[in-house]
Amino acid sequence: MNRLKSFDNEFYSRKIKLIAGVDEAGRGPLAGPVVAAAVIFDKKTFHKEINDSKKISEKKRNELYGWILENCVSYGVGIISHEEIDEINILQASLKAMKIASEQLRPNPDLILIDGNKNFLTGIKSKTVIKGDAKSFSIAASSIIAKVTRDRIMNEAHIKFPEYMWEQNKGYATKAHRDAVKKFGATPLHRKTFLRKLFAESEQEKLFL
Repeated sequence: MNRLKSFDNEFYSRKIKLIAGVDEAGRGPLAGPVVAAAVIFDKKTFHKEINDSKKISEKKRNELYGWILENCVSYGVGIISHEEIDEINILQASLKAMKIASEQLRPNPDLILIDGNKNFLTGIKSKTVIKGDAKSFSIAASSIIAKVTRDRIMNEAHIKFPEYMWEQNKGYATKAHRDAVKKFGATPLHRKTFLRKLFAESEQEKLFL
């Protein structure tokens, strides 16, 4: 058993039998949704390769995604669109996605471990964990589910908008992506509030044609 599983196990008690980890993927990209996932494991379930999704290759993430779904007690996924991100801001969208994901869990957990330092409204006992995806087994697993789910969404979007190379950058602001926006303008899947911050006002008019 590694330190991530040991971290979670420290929270088990007479009152805490089920622990959920919650994390999100896609706070920073210029396009696409933000996706959150929540995962519950039993106390004994363990996989030595579960880790922060950013530290695992895409191939390994996809392998672990299948293992997590097969071996967890329950999981949930919340997806907030780029339109809603523009309406309520990315922080609120991320928290809403995490809330949606956690509300899908059956049975309800006794404790929710949330990656980061911001909580969402829940009637269940919860604890925020800064850099939790590198500390907690259940949060790391949820980071993998969220990342794989979002990557698949962006891979599908790439088919419709290949100029932006989303199958490679997943909507993040790489140079190739920024250059494509400058050349071709914004797609319906771009976050307009993010583009306005990224590009100078003199360039905005042509971006949204």
